[in-house]
Amino acid sequence: MAELQILEGPISVDTYRHLRSICGLSDKTVKAAETGLKNSVYSVMAKQAGKVIAMGRIVGDGGCFCQIVDICVHPEHQGMGIGKMIMENLVRFIRRALPESCFISLIADGNAAFLYEKFGFKDTLPESKGMYLRR
Repeated sequence: MAELQILEGPISVDTYRHLRSICGLSDKTVKAAETGLKNSVYSVMAKQAGKVIAMGRIVGDGGCFCQIVDICVHPEHQGMGIGKMIMENLVRFIRRALPESCFISLIADGNAAFLYEKFGFKDTLPESKGMYLRR
């Protein structure tokens, strides 16, 4: 099996849209992806045999509020600890680069909450309830 590389830096629009699609996340238009990706606070990818097989990002203002988004691993590579490696890099960046008072949030779909709990994330209920508006 080819060596896995963890890379920090911008994610291409094509890679982003492909991974989101193959992982069952909602589709984003090219324009939305271009705008969102260039405004990332931090991005990380896992690459194997020349292909990006996983990604994760931090978005937000970089000081007061940030959110972890787009954690996804290609289905053929799930269950191998790659999602954990992506999270380790995101959390390392948070601890190194963001202010201590920065509020970091995420939305955990399905069983993903078990992964995020390993990194100290807790359910917001009953103190607060996550909500969203989809356009």
